[in-house]
Amino acid sequence: MFSYQPPLKDIRFVLSELLDASATLSQLPTYAEVDDELTMQVAEEAGRFASEVLFPLNAVGDREGCRYENGAVTTPPGFADAYRQFQEAGWPALACDPNYGGQGLPNTLNSVLYEMLSSCNHAWTMYPGLLHGAYACLHKHASEELKQRYLPRIVSGEWLATMCLTESQAGSDLGLLRTRAVPQDDGSVRITGSKIFISGGEQDITENIVHLVLARLPDAPAGSKGISLFLVPKYLPEGDGLGKRNAVACTGLEHKMGIHGSATSSLQFDEAVGWLVGEPNRGLAAMFVMMNAARLAVGIQGLGSAETAYQNSLAYAQERLQMRAAVRPAQRRGEPADPIVMHPAMQRLLMNQRAYVEGFRMLAYHSALALDMAEQHPDAQVRADMDAQLALLTPIIKSMMTDQGFYGSSQALQIYGGHGFITETGIEQYLRDSRIAMIYEGTNEIQAVDLLLRKILADSGQRLNQLLGQVEATAEQEGKGPMQGHAEGLATLAREIRDRVERIAAAAQANPELPHQVAPEMLRLVGHCVIAWFWLRAAAVARKNAFQDPIFYQAKQDTARYYYDFILPETTQQLQIVDNVLRSAAEGRPLPLLSDVMRQYAEPED
Repeated sequence: MFSYQPPLKDIRFVLSELLDASATLSQLPTYAEVDDELTMQVAEEAGRFASEVLFPLNAVGDREGCRYENGAVTTPPGFADAYRQFQEAGWPALACDPNYGGQGLPNTLNSVLYEMLSSCNHAWTMYPGLLHGAYACLHKHASEELKQRYLPRIVSGEWLATMCLTESQAGSDLGLLRTRAVPQDDGSVRITGSKIFISGGEQDITENIVHLVLARLPDAPAGSKGISLFLVPKYLPEGDGLGKRNAVACTGLEHKMGIHGSATSSLQFDEAVGWLVGEPNRGLAAMFVMMNAARLAVGIQGLGSAETAYQNSLAYAQERLQMRAAVRPAQRRGEPADPIVMHPAMQRLLMNQRAYVEGFRMLAYHSALALDMAEQHPDAQVRADMDAQLALLTPIIKSMMTDQGFYGSSQALQIYGGHGFITETGIEQYLRDSRIAMIYEGTNEIQAVDLLLRKILADSGQRLNQLLGQVEATAEQEGKGPMQGHAEGLATLAREIRDRVERIAAAAQANPELPHQVAPEMLRLVGHCVIAWFWLRAAAVARKNAFQDPIFYQAKQDTARYYYDFILPETTQQLQIVDNVLRSAAEGRPLPLLSDVMRQYAEPED
């Protein structure tokens, strides 16, 4: 039977033992009272809500989907009631400013919450999933009047929010968007245009929706430098309540491969009333606060999907009897078949999932902790350093974690065999639902380009070198212990990455296309280096604490070794690909990338 158990023991290991998160957070004045007990209380309650309320609705949402009729959307049965419970329990306010009704708890705890929500019901989690990003965007960039009017309702979860970027001709390239904003004498604007792929653009869960919309003011510069951000509510304010319906209409819902319970809407703005957020023509800078928060959240969606896929494929492998294992314990020698978990092929699939899930959880919570420090640390230099590291890690989190959400679900389905391909077992829904996370909030290909060109080459590798310095320090510290060979391999990988960055930067002077060609490999090289760093640290912590729970901590050490022996060698291939591209460029040989197709763009017409 498909199920979900909150991984509280693993969460405690990462937060309390590996990262010592409470000690770090308690040094920040805002979080002085945060300790391990509070952290785990929040985690336990979040796990209870996710597993008991949301998980039973997951298959319902997939089966029933959302219904659209005459501009109105009805969400699947139970979704609205689950959200009411979520709001009444105060979850939307968890990591928000107390000045606007928030609880003032760390982003780290919000990440724990959203991992478990995503593990249990990806589609439902899309509705509150943008709330914190919208809060952060308005908190930083909105006028005081807009903050006072909208932030308390967003923080409480009374009103949900959307992010309205995409248009039919403007997907990832926002510079092509056409939605217009015309200023009015009263300080408002009138928004006209169409937006597509808007998660929760219309729904029956909250009475009002706060749309954050990118549009162009008159005479704005062309391209992305002429984009502004506007707040456009579904219902206009009137006194302390709601007034008339704004000129925002839902024109339809998308019929999708997965996340059927999420209302992916098309919206038409017909001179809708809105207000500027931030500065004119600086909308992308304001929206990126929300987009970066969303990219971290999407990465955690991948982690959540991978966790549930792993849990269930492990349980299935322990129950399913097929064939006799190559090595059988004496007590099973009379049995006609063994649990498939005893077959090495299945063990490999399971260990791949485990090594990625547990490694990515370390990265996710480390990054959430970095976000707390970037926002709240009293030392400006520490804030700047943490912000720089977070900028470097965000595309890795978004890309590699969502890759694993899908590929981990695929590996889990493989373990189920034919039973995984049918709907009754539930794993195929996770495969379908998780696929979208590799696309939205900037495709994973865009994340790779962003990492290499904007986060590494743009500052001559300064941020990367700071991170690699931390990796090398750990490798040196562990270089004489039981993981000596692995520590040396990690130090070598860090040096190899530095070397390739220098060579790519030099080659790009003559061949500006080259960094784009190797960006996917460079993202995975840096990502694997960081995950291997965490596994080296985790193994050391597990050795130290092994006496407390020998089986649990030995499993951590075994998984660390598995990561180094079976997964990290992927970097050898990635380094070879980068070297091949560099060599081709040095020898003046074009890469065989659709050369026949691309030639028509290079040759002049007759």
